[in-house]
Amino acid sequence: MAQPDQKKFFENLSGAGKAIAVLTSGGDAQGMNAAVRAVVRVGIYVGAKVYFIHEGYQGLVDGGENIEEAKWESVSSMLQVGGTVIGSARCKEFRTHEGRRAAALNLVLRGITNLCVIGGDGSLTGANLFREEWSGLLDELVQQGKIDKESAEKYSHLNIVGMVGSIDNDFCGTDMTIGTDSALHRIIEVVDAIVTTAQSHQRTFVLEVMGRHCGYLALVSALACGADWMFIPEMPPADGWEEQMCTKLSETRSRGSRLNIIIVAEGAMDRHGQVITSNIVKDLVVKCLGFDTRVTILGHVQRGGTPSAFDRILASRMGVEAVLALLEASADTPACVVSLCGNQAVRLPLMECVQMTQEVQKAMDERKFEEAVRLRGRSFENNLNTYKLLAHRKPQSELPISSFNVAVLNVGAPAAGMNAAVRSAVRVGITEGHKIFAVNDGFEGFAKGQIKEIKWGDVGGWTGQGGSLLGTKRTLPAKHLEKIAEQMKANQINALLVIGGFEAYLGLVELLAARGKYDEFCVPIVMVPATVSNNVPGSDFSIGADTALNAITDTCDRIKQSASGTKRRVFIIETMGGYCGYLASVGGLAAGADAAYIFEEPFDIRDLQANVEHLTAKMKTSIQRGLVLRNENSNENYTTDFIYQLYSEEGKGVFDCRKNVLGHMQQGGAPSPFDRNFGTKIAAKAMLWISRKLKETYRKGRVFANTDDTACLLGMRRRALVFQPVVELKNETDFVHRIPKEQWWLKLRPLMKILAKYKTSLDVSESGQLEHVVRHRRPEESEGVPA
Repeated sequence: MAQPDQKKFFENLSGAGKAIAVLTSGGDAQGMNAAVRAVVRVGIYVGAKVYFIHEGYQGLVDGGENIEEAKWESVSSMLQVGGTVIGSARCKEFRTHEGRRAAALNLVLRGITNLCVIGGDGSLTGANLFREEWSGLLDELVQQGKIDKESAEKYSHLNIVGMVGSIDNDFCGTDMTIGTDSALHRIIEVVDAIVTTAQSHQRTFVLEVMGRHCGYLALVSALACGADWMFIPEMPPADGWEEQMCTKLSETRSRGSRLNIIIVAEGAMDRHGQVITSNIVKDLVVKCLGFDTRVTILGHVQRGGTPSAFDRILASRMGVEAVLALLEASADTPACVVSLCGNQAVRLPLMECVQMTQEVQKAMDERKFEEAVRLRGRSFENNLNTYKLLAHRKPQSELPISSFNVAVLNVGAPAAGMNAAVRSAVRVGITEGHKIFAVNDGFEGFAKGQIKEIKWGDVGGWTGQGGSLLGTKRTLPAKHLEKIAEQMKANQINALLVIGGFEAYLGLVELLAARGKYDEFCVPIVMVPATVSNNVPGSDFSIGADTALNAITDTCDRIKQSASGTKRRVFIIETMGGYCGYLASVGGLAAGADAAYIFEEPFDIRDLQANVEHLTAKMKTSIQRGLVLRNENSNENYTTDFIYQLYSEEGKGVFDCRKNVLGHMQQGGAPSPFDRNFGTKIAAKAMLWISRKLKETYRKGRVFANTDDTACLLGMRRRALVFQPVVELKNETDFVHRIPKEQWWLKLRPLMKILAKYKTSLDVSESGQLEHVVRHRRPEESEGVPA
């Protein structure tokens, strides 16, 4: 990695004289277009020529009009479109030596020696073989007289960078592939719709999801909807599963549930290699239990539709990194793949990833299922472990005996995913043997004694519910310390789990300060960040922010469509976030905005004027619309109204303006798969930490915890989930504006500007090192971004 004193800037890299071609191959995936758009625009931005290759490798072999030079405007309006606009096709010819020779000729004739391939492991393996054969293919073309020696020498090596576009998330080396999050959106939309009809008729539904030989989609959707049972290829059920499953389903019904959801991955099988289909499962349930059961096979719905905000941002980040990798590549650089590790874009040797992906299949063929799970990577493994923790309620006799009481509360504004976190915390807590108490209405409710025990069945069906079912208030504990201490004493509360936003963080700071006066607060306390604003120090992500981003992105898509229809129209959109510009900046990147005004990046009248001039120039091209986002507290004088009026006046005769304040719709709605999954995993981890700390701090018949490391915030930091003492986070916090002093996403802002054709500076010092695929991990290592 580049040293801090040797900063590396994107604008110093030149693509002059270079030609880059981009193709999509294999099965399509939502977000591929965002990746193509990023490659094209960033390539043009650095002065390179960029070409589309239509219809994947088939277009590369056929040449002609299939290889077309791309212009800046060519990729306009692609961001929100699913599938791949440049087409994808399976190609038999490219598997032959002659086919690859024809492809090499088509590239050399256009001077293209940089190839960006977006596809699955088969597509990327093909690209690597092409690269290895390149010089031999050119020699053959010289012998055949199709190219001269000078051309062969000039274009003597081919650089290849891959991006994994696949809804299956079956590629080793990356936590998420482009398209996976969008496919999960489709699945969860269907599950949410099915739940309502299943409840009406007391039905059992068996849902079959895609994924070929990889159970990722089935696993994460089972986690995200709280399914009763799940079948995935990596974890075949033990012998006798038929009886176990039917027992579990009837238990769920006996606790008052009116429905059952079973999720089956298309490649599911039992321990003996016998295929398990959705119809087999349905027939079994009908025969054993007599439940009214229906099958829904989702099929290609999962591949379709508009990409989620996550996929657009992931694909845009990967596209930029891919161009960077091509610009820096030399003859001896191995073909690499751009992947996501935690919250970091990294480069990995393509063939290392492919080999490991093939090893997973080998392990499964040899019935080494635990090995297959390990090879799938930490994200998959953590999902599976969380699922096992939550899926099956152990009988009372098997639970560890604990005399501890743990209280769970929501603090601050509601955020989608809070309920998934509460459900997870309650069930993991019960599995750990604790008594769990739910506090209604935050610290205010705590002081009033709104606290009662909550059982396993009480949180059934909570994962898909938006808002906060416990009730949440912004009230801080400082004014109610004595009453809260009384309630903790009366209910013998030994630990606190607080799920909330900046108020929750401030609440922890206040409780910590009161430990000297009240022994009741000398207990393990942990906070899980949940706020749409994503402004909690100590965490790159908060529960609820992804759902809010999707709400913003969906609205912006509709607004852009309206603007495209009327032509020459600019929309000013105000987002939430307090002083934190996360939603405006990242929403701007996902929606393809022209500008995003935020508090963290001060702006003045000259900047506003420059933006107006930029939009005026844009109206002279074929893209006659504009989208400008403004964070609600970005500037007290340059309000949304002021900016709207300024743009209206300055744009007179060139464009007209409209404004839109998105408001509380950003806080509402069903949680996205990301937020359900993140909430579920992070709360489970927090509850396990509480168990550990309770054991450590139990002395002489009581819990006494007064050290800094017993009041922590659990946050996502770059590549890991980490527990950080709240005391240590104080120095990282701007308490006046309620934001962290350093925010990772500010590095994404130049990306949005580059993709909107602004000249800007982009620090890429952290890019460039080729890493290696990690095979083994130590148990204490934490995990990456959940799906």
